[in-house]
Amino acid sequence: MNAVFAKTPKGVGELLKRGGGLTLRERRVLILIDGKRSVEDIRGIAPAEDLARVLGILEESGYIVLADLPRPLLPLDDGPAPGAGFREIPDEPDPQSLEMARNFIMNTLKTFCGPLTHLSIVEAAFAARTHAEMREQFAPWYEAITETGAGRRRAEELRAQLLKVI
Repeated sequence: MNAVFAKTPKGVGELLKRGGGLTLRERRVLILIDGKRSVEDIRGIAPAEDLARVLGILEESGYIVLADLPRPLLPLDDGPAPGAGFREIPDEPDPQSLEMARNFIMNTLKTFCGPLTHLSIVEAAFAARTHAEMREQFAPWYEAITETGAGRRRAEELRAQLLKVI
């Protein structure tokens, strides 16, 4: 495999703080990831039958990303992401669609990022009383989802589902 992986900010932080509970093998592989070495280069330095499994764990956990795979960039201003496709805001808040959005945000973050991650996004979604307030959580939610490999693979599908209700 000629893929090249790079550390994410979470991966760099893990090497500094050691709080993610990585095994010794996972940590050693994470140290070798530099955005330049291919998987075959790493296999030559640290031969192991389980390298693909370890790389999968590190990618799914958000510690590494494919170096040639650009992460989606979202604006930090209050406007929607380009092409976000927000529908027109209803005159009156629709409690049912707001509740659906809250649950969707909470469940997708729990599924793709972990049960206790990005709680500030979940709390802000549950505090939102209007569609405009809920839309403020769209960019942080999308960025959090795309931090994981599984989330990146399903990001567009999930994005479309959330846009239907907010």
